[in-house]
Amino acid sequence: MKNILITALFTAFFASLSICQGYKVGDVAEDFSLKNVDGKMVSLADYKNAKGYIIIFTCNHCPYAKMYEKRIIELHKKYEKAGFPVIAINPNDPQVEPEDDYDTMVKLSKKKKYPFAYLFDDGQKVYPKFGATRTPHVFILDKDKKVKYIGAIDDEARDESAVQVRYVENAIAAIESGKDPNPSMTKAVGCGIKKKG
Repeated sequence: MKNILITALFTAFFASLSICQGYKVGDVAEDFSLKNVDGKMVSLADYKNAKGYIIIFTCNHCPYAKMYEKRIIELHKKYEKAGFPVIAINPNDPQVEPEDDYDTMVKLSKKKKYPFAYLFDDGQKVYPKFGATRTPHVFILDKDKKVKYIGAIDDEARDESAVQVRYVENAIAAIESGKDPNPSMTKAVGCGIKKKG
């Protein structure tokens, strides 16, 4: 009985590790095709002139996602013209968090006038590949889809006026100058991704 319990605990531990694993800095991300709030399917290949991608896992309900909403809009407005569009992805299971369903995504994007794609990870197939664990959680890719930065948008979630380090902006500046971002990883702060089980 004791051996069965120990085996079960080890299995659960390693299963949880595999869920948290995902892309690391330097890995090349697979493309994906997810439904946008306008009903169209969107993939990275659709961004023909992209020099990179700011992929942000975010959602409708999370207080941290709401705190960063304006900053995410500003990031897209600032960097899309430079070839680094924001692509937002809602990774949450709406059966676990009903406020994160597709219809609410559509309403929210219209209300807030999102200028970027807001995609639904239906079936939760994409976020585990990235290894996203929070909303918001940022992954910056270069034009070859190589992961260059993973983590937070900046160093202050609650009060934008108190931000001292803008991680995403610094990472893009480094990429544009042919350098690797430093830091290339920070701790994402936000709500845990809602999944079944």
